[in-house]
Amino acid sequence: MFKKSIIKGRGAQQNVHNHFFSLSHEQRDDFLEYCAKEGEEVDRNKTLYLPVFPKTIVNKVASPDVGMAYSMNMYQGCEHGCIYCYTRNSHEFWGFSAGLDFERRILVKKDAPNLLEAFIKRKSWKAHPIVMSGNTDCYQPAEKIFEITRACLNLFLKYKHLVSIITKNALILRDLDLITALANDNLISVNVSITSLSETTRSVLEPRTTTIKKRLQTVNILSENGVPVNVMMAPIIPSINSHEILPLAKAVSEAGALSMAHTIVRLNGAIGEIFTDWIHKTLPDRAEKVLHQIENCHGGALNDSRYGIRMRGEGHIAKQINDLIKLARLKYFKNKEIPKLNTELHDIYKDGQMKLF
Repeated sequence: MFKKSIIKGRGAQQNVHNHFFSLSHEQRDDFLEYCAKEGEEVDRNKTLYLPVFPKTIVNKVASPDVGMAYSMNMYQGCEHGCIYCYTRNSHEFWGFSAGLDFERRILVKKDAPNLLEAFIKRKSWKAHPIVMSGNTDCYQPAEKIFEITRACLNLFLKYKHLVSIITKNALILRDLDLITALANDNLISVNVSITSLSETTRSVLEPRTTTIKKRLQTVNILSENGVPVNVMMAPIIPSINSHEILPLAKAVSEAGALSMAHTIVRLNGAIGEIFTDWIHKTLPDRAEKVLHQIENCHGGALNDSRYGIRMRGEGHIAKQINDLIKLARLKYFKNKEIPKLNTELHDIYKDGQMKLF
């Protein structure tokens, strides 16, 4: 049973306190209240796109758990509004809340293509996969407006450089021409996030994301065009989508996915408060059950920060989930694997360019 008194179209239902309080942007409604009194329409749920100007765009990833060494993010914050998103906390570094601000205040890095080009042209750089969306989705709604992801894909193709994409948005098919061209040289892999086969579940967990039907179609179209696709069932949340592991694995395998990865939900930093508030408002009948089962996976807490354990959990519920994933891979992904990307073409390209001088 879903409670109706919620902010529609958003995941978080509140703005939580920013731990870096001295840098926080205070939310004031004085002007909005004045507009309302004057009879003007007030939009309290509008997304704002704010330009930022970082000095670098490619980040070295230190965590051994996430399966990437380098990442880049064209946007900070994400309008998809996934309630469980572990990267919400990063919005606090910019002076915003990890709650509603994360979904409503999207920071746009318009200079990302120039920064990327300068990075991959460095003489000292040895080609290595750069993951787009290590933090927030590069195909979130902002991409329709700014097309920064497409500009970066053009550069990866120009310099014969390998890239990987993580997304849950069918907008990626807009760039099928570039992605297919990269795939022809084995320079790209795509990770599509699908957490459920239920539209009801998707709409409350990930309110502004592409429908499940379109995501499965995206996996199918990419696969048919020779693009290697991994599906990420991340996160698995006990008593919300944990019962869907086998049917979801079957569906994505039949759609053409070559592998499936997973994580068990962990509510790090401010996410614990945001998720707890959300589930009591949206799924009140099972809120305490879900929270206690998440705690069961993390030694009695909503989060565990230990490398090697935090993504897979421990305890009997986590074991059941991980065992089901192993079974799903044996049953639906036997003799399938993601091919290793080509690291040589970029070096050959650079060497050839240098010989011109």
